[in-house]
Amino acid sequence: MGSRQVSRTAIVATTPEKIFGLLADPSQHPLIDGSGTVRAAQPGGPDRLSLGATFGMDMKLGPSYKILNTVVEFEEDRLIAWRHFNGHRWRWRLEPLDDGRTEVTETFDWSTAKFPLAITLSPFPRKNAQGIEKTLARLTELFPA
Repeated sequence: MGSRQVSRTAIVATTPEKIFGLLADPSQHPLIDGSGTVRAAQPGGPDRLSLGATFGMDMKLGPSYKILNTVVEFEEDRLIAWRHFNGHRWRWRLEPLDDGRTEVTETFDWSTAKFPLAITLSPFPRKNAQGIEKTLARLTELFPA
């Protein structure tokens, strides 16, 4: 991965379709969020995400706030990514394995951010890597072997 990305990968004991179903439903994001910042999907957004869809989330990192995201990458059951006003992306890639499990890679990509140097110099890459690890652990717990 590039110097402006952090990724982690886990093997999850279910199909890409089931995982993608969670990722494409903003109301399910708090269920898998390992960072502790995602609180709830804002009302009025789509029930299921698609390319170009926008969805709002209630967040908390210190103070509570709201964030509007746009889906910028979308391949049914394989890839989904969204970004918000600063331009950095959260990307999920799902690769089916021959045994019915899925290799899941989550990436925090700030190479597309408006101010990537500010993110590079901040604690966010390290903290987001830790959050990704916890998110993937939660995902594996939802689909035990």
